[in-house]
Amino acid sequence: VTQAAVLVRDERLVAYVVGQNTGDLRDHAAQALPAYMVPSAFVTLDGLPLTANGKLDRKALPDPDFDTTTTAEHRAPRTPQEEILCALFADVLGVTRVGIDDSFFDLGGHSLLATRLVSRIRSSLGTELPVRVLFETPTVAALAGRLSQAETAREPLSPQARPGHVPLSSAQQGQWFLQKLEGPNATYNIPIALRLSGGLDTGALRAALGDLSARHESLRTLVEDTPTGARQVVQDQTAPVLSVVDTTEDALAGELGTAAARPFDLTRDLPLRATVFRTAPDEHVLLLVLHHIAADEGSFAPLARDLTAAYAARCAEQAPDWAPLPVQYADYTLWQQTLLGDENDDTSVAARQLAHWRETLADLPLELAREHQCTPFMVVQAALAVLLHRLGAGTDIPIGTPVAGRTDDALDDLIGFFVNTLVLRTDLTGDPSFSELLTRVRETDLAAYAHQDIPFE
Repeated sequence: VTQAAVLVRDERLVAYVVGQNTGDLRDHAAQALPAYMVPSAFVTLDGLPLTANGKLDRKALPDPDFDTTTTAEHRAPRTPQEEILCALFADVLGVTRVGIDDSFFDLGGHSLLATRLVSRIRSSLGTELPVRVLFETPTVAALAGRLSQAETAREPLSPQARPGHVPLSSAQQGQWFLQKLEGPNATYNIPIALRLSGGLDTGALRAALGDLSARHESLRTLVEDTPTGARQVVQDQTAPVLSVVDTTEDALAGELGTAAARPFDLTRDLPLRATVFRTAPDEHVLLLVLHHIAADEGSFAPLARDLTAAYAARCAEQAPDWAPLPVQYADYTLWQQTLLGDENDDTSVAARQLAHWRETLADLPLELAREHQCTPFMVVQAALAVLLHRLGAGTDIPIGTPVAGRTDDALDDLIGFFVNTLVLRTDLTGDPSFSELLTRVRETDLAAYAHQDIPFE
């Protein structure tokens, strides 16, 4: 190859080459390079685009087609289980098709998508596969062979009978404790500012916010203290108030900062506020401020999708036509309690996962990824542990990290607070090489992911 550029696009290696047969080049690369160095896509160009000063113009490079990166034979599924797995792989990874020999991680999979795939397998095939199994057998063919060894899936999340006292979820309890300890403050406010150009129908937006709140109970839930503990109180069809403020472009930043920093009183204030700042007749900024007790980062996509759909419908003087959500946040809370069970019962999920963490954290004083079957997160974690060790933190490094907590696919489209925290304990005793350390980190993290349901608190 006389001219080529190898870049990282969407967390995958892409080779842009001039005047070469990509099929031959792919085969040669697979024979000559270790698997983690083989590009996920090859793109043939007539010439490499250059900037005015003769450097590679990265913005002018075309997007790769990762759907053509599967194996040449692209073996089709041979059993119903393989057919289902191929469809699940393709859906989670966002590709058109997957062959039974294609690796989940070579096609762009990472730890968050792995958790989502395991959830989809649980719902579709009724089997409980730990995330570790996907790392060990990342192809459809290999994974299908492990299905017969998997446990029966745990009880899926579904609508629950609502008792008079709906407790807070474990994640909400942490937020409530902090508000009780510190009083209302803006530490856990989540501001989202959207600049809107063109005509804005504030009446339609106000109605759309009502539709959004009606769809997601978490956005109209207050917290009430009771003698038996705090509980969720879902308000009936209560919509957030939409305020409209006239301002100037110069004053906008200050006004946004002030509005975003106004604290919530969780016993009285709905956990979503909305303000429109109008800087000109056709120029607005919509500021949404959520409290973390009602939403997390995984909530942004369903919030944006549902609010957009509702606003479009209301502009057309219609109600949004969307399918009902399979569950609400209160259903998740009650299901979580049932799933975990009594930690004093040795057969419960809570007891088993607590036992893992007691052992893991006992006596406590954290593109190598592909080569070692790790994720980029694991590599960065190992590097951070080495840095802390070199700075004098010793050889036993615990690192805290959040996990999404959306372990059932019924939660994919739901606004709510599901995040949990894991402690990843990194062992640097014995002066390990970085490769040895990655192996240790991988084992620690996979065990942690398999025990992520127990609340950190």
